[in-house]
Amino acid sequence: MPKTTLIVKNILLIIFLLLASYNYGQLTKISGKVIDSKTLKPLPFVNIQLIGTSIGSTTGFDGKFIIETKVKSDSILVSYIGYIAQKRKIKIGIYQNFTIELKSSNFELSEVVIRPKENPAHAILRNVIKNKQNNSLYNLESYEYDIYNKIQIDANNITESFKKKRSLKPFQFIFENVDTSTINGKSYLPLLLTETVSKYYYRKSPSAEKETIIASRASGINNSSISTFLGNMYQKINIYENYMGLFNKHFVSPVANFGLRTYRYYLVDSATIDGHWCYKLMFKPRRKQELTFTGEIWITDSIWAVKKVDMKITEVNINFINAMSIAQSFNQVDNKYWMVDRESFVVDFNVVDKSEKVTGFYGHKTTLFKNIIINKPRPDEDYQTNVAVNVKDDAWDKPNNYWDSTRFESLSQEEETIYEMVDTIVNMPAFKNIYDIITMVVTGYYQTKNFEIGPYFTLFSFNGVEGYRFKMGGRTSNKWNEKYRFYGHLAYGTRDQRFKYGLGAIVIFNKNPRRALDISYKKDMEQLGESVRALKQDNIVSSIFRRSPNYSLTMVEQYKAAFNYEYFNGFSNILTFTRREVFPLMDQKFQIYENGNTNPPTAYNSLITSEIELKTHFAYKEVFLVEKFNRKSFGTKYPRLNIWYAYGIPNLLKSQFSYHKFQIAVRQRVNLWSFGYTSYILSWGKIWGNLPYPLLEVHPGNETYSYDDYAFSRMNYYEFISDEYFVANISHNFQGLFFNHIPLIRKLKWREVVYGKFLLGKISKENQEYSEFPINTSVLTKPYYEVGAGIENIFKVIRVDASWRLSYLDKPNIYPFGFMITLKVDF
Repeated sequence: MPKTTLIVKNILLIIFLLLASYNYGQLTKISGKVIDSKTLKPLPFVNIQLIGTSIGSTTGFDGKFIIETKVKSDSILVSYIGYIAQKRKIKIGIYQNFTIELKSSNFELSEVVIRPKENPAHAILRNVIKNKQNNSLYNLESYEYDIYNKIQIDANNITESFKKKRSLKPFQFIFENVDTSTINGKSYLPLLLTETVSKYYYRKSPSAEKETIIASRASGINNSSISTFLGNMYQKINIYENYMGLFNKHFVSPVANFGLRTYRYYLVDSATIDGHWCYKLMFKPRRKQELTFTGEIWITDSIWAVKKVDMKITEVNINFINAMSIAQSFNQVDNKYWMVDRESFVVDFNVVDKSEKVTGFYGHKTTLFKNIIINKPRPDEDYQTNVAVNVKDDAWDKPNNYWDSTRFESLSQEEETIYEMVDTIVNMPAFKNIYDIITMVVTGYYQTKNFEIGPYFTLFSFNGVEGYRFKMGGRTSNKWNEKYRFYGHLAYGTRDQRFKYGLGAIVIFNKNPRRALDISYKKDMEQLGESVRALKQDNIVSSIFRRSPNYSLTMVEQYKAAFNYEYFNGFSNILTFTRREVFPLMDQKFQIYENGNTNPPTAYNSLITSEIELKTHFAYKEVFLVEKFNRKSFGTKYPRLNIWYAYGIPNLLKSQFSYHKFQIAVRQRVNLWSFGYTSYILSWGKIWGNLPYPLLEVHPGNETYSYDDYAFSRMNYYEFISDEYFVANISHNFQGLFFNHIPLIRKLKWREVVYGKFLLGKISKENQEYSEFPINTSVLTKPYYEVGAGIENIFKVIRVDASWRLSYLDKPNIYPFGFMITLKVDF
């Protein structure tokens, strides 16, 4: 649940940045819709021309058009074959919107019958597909270029009711000048700007790519880790690929190999662009709510390369995005290779679909490329890197005159003033107070100058062992020190009347790649057999959403030291030493048959182990957001492999047992394009040595009403224990594949998911007879498996599952079928 304070700060800057009066009227912005005066139906392919200039546009399938220009003209000409042309006066330097009704002309043409062999647009598209190998940059042996990346964030839907909010009273003067977007006519206020200059190298064989951030500049941000996401490597769009990954979805490209099955194409124009004769095609999806675009594309004659493309999303099953526009232009390099020289990407974010009242945000990304070099590979050392994106040490220290001479195009007046906004807002007491409150809600910690108190969602909880549990915790803040962090907590249960506590320290030697030492001590309650992703038992949400009171918590005293050494992003080792003392359930005793189960057992007050373990993690091209002490993985499309080995050292610090443990696990999300995605988790493990049941593999059950990928939904805690096991968890999310085609359900944007979980395990006779097991524990004599089906994206935040247990149905106190409800937010 805890998020990063960095993210919170940036969100708040976006919401509350301010600026005194400035005139943003630099551009003439025109949008509108052209319709038939009698039928009132939209007219596609209508020509809109700024009179006296070469600037113009064409209406889309919905009859809408957009023009943004700095060229001065006082009127537009609207013309269409079979209709009377119209002139409209326009005002220079402001936004204006028109609805234009064209009247049909009385002139009648004699009948002309044309019977082409096929739609000419189809022939052009087939030539584009046939020549992809020649025109796609991914087929080059090597290339490199300089990149200038600019990202701007604007708040939109600046309504009168929004301006009057009590929390915004100190910021009223920022609303004196609000502009309007031509994307969908929403009012907006420019708030935040980032600039990045980088160098990018690519080599096909052996495969290598590297981006180095030379300079970064951002209003309100001075963080090298965030700058890795402001470059180009994680935001690339290739029009020639069949699918383009955007917001974890896969949109069908308008020049996909199977484009004719997905889009309708129309040849509407031809013209000379930069010395190349080009054909203009317009395209729209064949079916509603698929991940597709509508727009126009210019194709060069004979070479059949994409010269320009301008496309927007249609009605698709994607959350929080009301509109999205992508534009790319291409130029020839060395009179042979077609490379992107400019890219524009605009997104309208809002928590409410198509809202004109709820405040949302625009994100604008503009990327320029120059100094492009083709098929001249560099020495091997130039491609070597141990992080996904390199950031030079002085990237954030460039003076203003550096940017004036380096950026590929000058900033507008609007963009120049954004930098001044932040310095004003962040120093206002009203902003600081709001920042503190929202930071606490999102991160779980209340921040003071040198210390953070929390997390608040563990302050109070309850369970069957401790009764009402009260907990107070905290950690030192980044402001106190960026390399050292101390943390700890103190808890008390009203039923067991015992204090629990923990202390720890983290030392960061290097952030990226990560080199860190974490030392900790705790004496507190644990749930053995709980999955790694489960809500902890002292979380108030976990207390509430349970099938029954939890009486299976165990007291654990633990000393732990872990050293994390990352060689490069996605490949790391963690070496850990742990000394654990586990106490019995409800203060009973562990009964261990050291001399065989024909003799009386020995009663143990606790079990003590001293263990050294080595975990190896490998995930090719894994991406991380790195902060001072924490980091978040954004995953990879390749499998993620984890190999874990542990050795229990006997007689060390009173350790009672000797054993070896080994586990190998692989996890991956496989995108199946229009059919959604499949996720799988496979693991195999084995334990060598005679051990009591808490030290064996207690398979993760789930006694809550919340779905957990890593736990068995219909299995109770301690129900199955093994010393050798194989686990498979496979799920498929259809992303609305079926619901999208049902008219009454389509608008709900629900998404279907199915899954199955399988467990095969065994336990040696020696371990079965070594200790007394809990009364509900069984030996796996056949596979355990369960299946489920769910609906995600209910109100965008709720997932509901129905799960069925298909084996071991004769056991007492089980729930073979049940429903689960989970909070899940996704695009």
